[in-house]
Order: sequence, then C-alpha cells, then structure tokens
Amino acid sequence: MTPDWDDAFANMAHVPGSAALPGFWAARAADYRARLGESLREISYGAGERRRLDLILPEGRPEGLAVFIHGGFWLAFGKSDWTHLAEGARARGWAVALPGYTLAPEASVSIMTREIGEALGAAAALVEGPLRLAGHSAGGHLATRMICDDSPLSADVLARVEKVVSISGLHDLRPLRRTKMNERLRLTPEEAASESPVLRRPLGSPRLTCWVGAAERPEFLRQSRLMAMIWAGLDARTDLVEEPERNHFNILEGLEHPDSPLLRALFESLPA
Repeated sequence: MTPDWDDAFANMAHVPGSAALPGFWAARAADYRARLGESLREISYGAGERRRLDLILPEGRPEGLAVFIHGGFWLAFGKSDWTHLAEGARARGWAVALPGYTLAPEASVSIMTREIGEALGAAAALVEGPLRLAGHSAGGHLATRMICDDSPLSADVLARVEKVVSISGLHDLRPLRRTKMNERLRLTPEEAASESPVLRRPLGSPRLTCWVGAAERPEFLRQSRLMAMIWAGLDARTDLVEEPERNHFNILEGLEHPDSPLLRALFESLPA
C-alpha cells in the first residue's frame, strides 16, 4: 500500500484544536517581547527582510549563547512568532538568538541552511562562550545541518557548539518530495538527499539529542529514531528521547521552563 505522505506530515489534522495555536503563539510572543524592553535586540545578518535575528539578553553576563530555530516546514512562521520560547534559557542565564530565514518558495532549503549559518556567525560574534543549538521540526533539520560534514559554520564558531537538540526534527527530506508541499519547497532528488542529515556524516563527534513527542505522527518518530541510530554508528554522541504525552505542538512548552526535561537535555545532559 502506497503511504499517504501528505497525511504523514499533517500534524494539525491530528491534534484537536491546533488550528488556533498560531494565533495563541503569536500573542504570547508579542506579550513577551513587550516585557523584554532593552533586553531584546533585532540584528540584521544580511540583505533581505527575513535575514534578521532577535537577540535576547539575560540579566548579568551571559553563560553563553542558546539558539532556537523555528519550524513551519520551511514555508511558514518567523522569528517573532516564538520569542516567548526563549524564557527557559534566559532564566538559566543564557543569551538567546532566534534567527529568521528566507522561506520557500523564495529560497531553497539549501539556501536556508546557509542563511542559518550566517545568522549563527553573526550572533556568536556578539556573545562569548559556548553555543547550544535547538530547533523544532524544520528548525530541527536546520540545527542539525550545522554539525554535518558540510557545515556552513566557520571553524571557530563550530568549535563552540557543545550540544544540538533537534525537537521533532525532519532529518530525511526524501519523502517530502511526494507531498503537495513540494510544489513550494521544490526539492529535487539531489537536494533532498544532500540536505538530509541522515544521509550525511557528522562533523567530528558532535553531541546530538533527538527529542520527539511520544504522541507524534509515526513519521516524526521514524525520523528521530533514524537520525539517532544512524549517527550513533558514525561516531556522533547521540541520544533519543520520546517524551510521554507530547505531540508536535505541546512539546515546545518545555522551552519556557528552565528546569524542564527538555531544557535539562540542552544545558545539562552531555553524553560521554
């Protein structure tokens, strides 16, 4: 039986009430931004409206720089829709960067990968110390691409990356070519392969956690399991967490709380 790939990636169709979530997230983000005052800075890292990042500073000297890359299947949302998710890391004393990037169909996925590399370079120049990277869904893909063998990061920035957490990440892009989304993503067979972290080698021995909700669509579980398993055989230090009772959307709530299991994985749990 041929899989229904559109249904395999259709998270909102399988989570009741999820159609109201984009408005809810945007309102929470706007309220949080209003309360940040001078702790929030918007920085351009290149030409174009979306090549901007938000930098949120904690009280006192930052412990380092945490980065959150938003999802949306490379097609939707922007950095300002997710500002509230910075609170958990900021409460731990870390500066937080939320990069924007050009969406499809204006940009290809490979261009987005390069843009995130540029954004991280710009943010890293402003905040000293270690880097911790996290991303959700398509953002999980982009975070993981930073530690692949063709990483767009400079050697100096890459050396500061201590941990990557891919939250409900997309690591095998080949099935997306069989969805209606590909009319806008325009993934070719070659780009789907070259942009799939499961088909690339890790750069060095990076630390990667694949964090996925146990109640997610089977395809998202497969993608996280596959990523952790394949890179474990390629000298990466990987682990896989399937968080109970979490779906593709409520899994993000952990980013707001400094002592959540998700934040502990990003900041405390470093595989040997």
